[in-house]
Amino acid sequence: MALTEKVDRDTNQALRARFDEVYGQYRRLRSGMDDLRSELAELRITERSDDGQVTATVGARGELISVELTGAVYHDRDHQALSRKITTTVHRATAAAATATQELVAAHLPAGSGSVEFLRTGDFGALLGRADALLRREGERHD
Repeated sequence: MALTEKVDRDTNQALRARFDEVYGQYRRLRSGMDDLRSELAELRITERSDDGQVTATVGARGELISVELTGAVYHDRDHQALSRKITTTVHRATAAAATATQELVAAHLPAGSGSVEFLRTGDFGALLGRADALLRREGERHD
């Protein structure tokens, strides 16, 4: 067997092994994304006001699902205080939902993922940072 044939065969085997590895990682990530989608769709966060008179439930994106009031809220006729109490309780539920969503996403994505960083900070640069770095490296390789 010629040396070049052996090198070609070894190279092809190495490439095939690497492809199988990457494809396996993709399948695990894809399966994890399906699980994540389900978990996020089912996520409900409930918060109560300090006095227990207002209960707010939100979903993964902080969307308001329900607000419940106890009968005691009608004893105090201060509509502005009730409005503030409802707003504060909904904001607390929304903040807790954001944290829970970040934790779920972080558990399903690779460490250092730009998507996780974006959810944590809201920095759009985090979404593009890895892609930019790869493009820079690819550009340097071709220069």
